[in-house]
Amino acid sequence: MQKILVTGGCGFIGSHTVVDLIENGFDVVSIDDNSRSSTFLLDGIERITGKKIKNYKVDLKNFDETRAVFQENEDITGVIHFAAYKAVGESVEKPLDYFENNLFSLINLLKCVKDFSIPNFVFSSSCTVYGNPDSIPVTEETPVKKAESPYGATKQMGEDIIQEFARACNSKCILLRYFNPVGAHPSNFIGELPLGRPQNLVPAITQTAIGKLPQMIVYGDDYDTRDGSCLRDFIHVSDIAHAHTLALEYLINNKNQQNCEVFNLGTGNGVTVLEAIKTFEVVSGQKLNYKIGPRRPGDVKAIYANNNKAVQVLNWQIKYDLTEMIRTAWNWEQKVKHDEELLKAQNAVLN
Repeated sequence: MQKILVTGGCGFIGSHTVVDLIENGFDVVSIDDNSRSSTFLLDGIERITGKKIKNYKVDLKNFDETRAVFQENEDITGVIHFAAYKAVGESVEKPLDYFENNLFSLINLLKCVKDFSIPNFVFSSSCTVYGNPDSIPVTEETPVKKAESPYGATKQMGEDIIQEFARACNSKCILLRYFNPVGAHPSNFIGELPLGRPQNLVPAITQTAIGKLPQMIVYGDDYDTRDGSCLRDFIHVSDIAHAHTLALEYLINNKNQQNCEVFNLGTGNGVTVLEAIKTFEVVSGQKLNYKIGPRRPGDVKAIYANNNKAVQVLNWQIKYDLTEMIRTAWNWEQKVKHDEELLKAQNAVLN
């Protein structure tokens, strides 16, 4: 049983990936400082898998503490790196926080990967690296344009750092550029616990519907899209999670053609913000209270993926459609509202 280190294992995508790794025969340890997450999701992982996961409460910006985790786990054969700040809007307001956290943590992690000769590294990247693309869908060969936000810039810089690292150190790395992860595990034991007011669409929808938010704002209805709202490629978090397992197995089995390879993770279908709202209204049977507001700085107009490479090379298959994405997210939101322990976990993060 190979041991994999997952950074950000208590987070939304990290926790789902931990589940998928365990279900596919891997042993997992986590690093998460819980500054933007809660250990509550570890309990959910245990309920789903029957395995208790050790989490090291370590800030990756602290090199000595990070290195100590590797010293204690010398049998690590792969690293999947999720731990990063991820809110586009917040990154516009606090750019230095994003550059410091997302880049310093990555550099410290790669130093340890080098020092302990970890052969396999998978990076959580983002479609934000494409900026506002000239044409869609985007492929892995679509030119990387100027990022629309500091968050996007940190993902571009992170990719550059990893590509140079892979070349210089002869390491095997994969960059997974995913689009808009949504939903929750079908067991309803783990899901998304946003920090403060959600900056991503689906949790904003569900929190408005449940009454946590008085009203949702659609940022702009004058874009050059089908209905004037931004167009995105929503992908279920469990589908995203499984792609990380497949990417890791691809490296472990030495199937990679280059030291560093890139894969898009999206459904290949563009959905507008207003279309997503309408889907929610059908799934939930209730009308959403929303209004149209001005465009939000940092938002890309329209983007969705060409996922042929991941499908063909990694044998990745998408299991969840938009209806199931919304349904699982809504089921999770309702559970959070009525679960005292979950509410405590979310409040602990906020405080």
